[in-house]
Amino acid sequence: MPNPFTKTLEHHGLVAGFCHEIQLVDLIDRKLGQSNDRTLSFGQLVLAMVINGLGFTGRTLHMYSEYFKDKPLERLIGEGVKAEQINDDALGRCLDKLYEFGVSSLYQDLGETVVSHLGLGGESLHLDSTSFHYDGQSNDVDDDVNTIHIAKGYSRDHRPDLNQVVLNLICENQSGIPVYMKPASGNCNDMDGFKKIVKAHVNSLKAAQRCRYLVGDAALYVQESLSHLQQINQLFITRVPQTLKEAKTLIKLAPTLSFTPLSSGYEGVFHECEYGGVKQKWLLVRSEQAAKRETHTLSKRMHKQAEQARKSFKQLSQKIFACEGDAQKSLEEWKKKQILCDVEGQVEKVPVFAGKGRPKKNENPIRIDYQITGRLFTPLARRQAALEQLGLFIIASNDMSEALTMDKMLSTYKSQQSVEKGFRFLKSPDFLTNAIFLKKPERIEALLMVMTVCLMVYAALEHQIRKQLVEQEQYFPDMKYKPHQKPTARWVFQCFQGITIIYINEKTKFVANLEERHRTIINCLGHHYQKIYS
Repeated sequence: MPNPFTKTLEHHGLVAGFCHEIQLVDLIDRKLGQSNDRTLSFGQLVLAMVINGLGFTGRTLHMYSEYFKDKPLERLIGEGVKAEQINDDALGRCLDKLYEFGVSSLYQDLGETVVSHLGLGGESLHLDSTSFHYDGQSNDVDDDVNTIHIAKGYSRDHRPDLNQVVLNLICENQSGIPVYMKPASGNCNDMDGFKKIVKAHVNSLKAAQRCRYLVGDAALYVQESLSHLQQINQLFITRVPQTLKEAKTLIKLAPTLSFTPLSSGYEGVFHECEYGGVKQKWLLVRSEQAAKRETHTLSKRMHKQAEQARKSFKQLSQKIFACEGDAQKSLEEWKKKQILCDVEGQVEKVPVFAGKGRPKKNENPIRIDYQITGRLFTPLARRQAALEQLGLFIIASNDMSEALTMDKMLSTYKSQQSVEKGFRFLKSPDFLTNAIFLKKPERIEALLMVMTVCLMVYAALEHQIRKQLVEQEQYFPDMKYKPHQKPTARWVFQCFQGITIIYINEKTKFVANLEERHRTIINCLGHHYQKIYS
């Protein structure tokens, strides 16, 4: 009689169950065709990478066969699948095939499938980008214009010393599921990247997702992008860069404007304008929380500016001028450059005598030089003006209708956090994609797509769990063992630790360590999950 043995199931069954539910393997196989080695299909290999990516075990996303040796692959991926089949060669070929087909178009099909399956129809799509640093050599010498370039650029990870790649995401706002992804070169500017996405893909996304608003940060607020969005009748809500002359003017007028109280410590006022040939309304918002936060740094900033002013004025006071007019002109120019500081300054005559030492009595100077002297200070009015401009930001929209109220405009913009939440997930130390180790940029593009699929499955599972718990009036205990209907997927995954399958022989096997809380989730999600955990 063979010895009994166990295999680890844990939360991997939830991940695999959702992938089976949306028929991920079949969808990818229909697009990519069959693998040449005729062992595992491309869809099964992608499923394996997703299970590994959401394993939260400290393994990198490019795979090892060892990772799957203790997993029940017949339940997770399919009958007859063996761990040794999930090797570097097979995965490399799969990544190459994903790139060859086109990762953005393939992922868009996946995203539309998931959003349609879950019945999501949010009012807005959210565009943002982030970077991942790369531990390897750059490919700047590559002449292929269609391939991303691994290069140095603005690093969101505060690692400007390393090469990097950029990932652009568009997410729906209800559950944060990415509906579109686009890899970009490490030195790609957000404004340029967003312009290309807006021009090439927003129209098709608008038709597929039926979204009302496209939401983005200040990088979306570019004349070319705004004009194109207006041409395709796409409404937008985006932050306005405060470097614009019009924005600076409006912020300076803030003390004279009548703000309307909004929800959660915000107040705002509308201002109609035209920019880039697009009529729009700006919402000038004052955040109470942001104002308090910025007040703490204002004194430090003022002290720093005062120290810089003191040093520059010291250098100015050491200069010798040939005439009083030149000295006065230099003093006025210095004043214009100061933001917070001012000076009680004057121009003094400095007699210059011949020879060295103290001049003789009644000796006349050979010439008169001029120097600037004075005392620095910060006017209280300037400090008060600076305080009144704290916590202010501007968001803009081309929706001129009365239906877009201040509260709705602000809440829609704030749901931009759904994309940022996804980026935090991808950069989690458990997910281990902060650094990328693959050598070929084509495979890196494909890996970025697999990472986005992982985020899609995670966000969709979380949405599905919460939705089914509410609809079926079931509860899942939170960290304090209190009944809860909105658990995070990560917490649910952690609670599934320890679930294993015990194999007595080929026909006799059973799932161990299943508790009532586990059965609640499995039964709520349906038969795909019940089959895996039975």
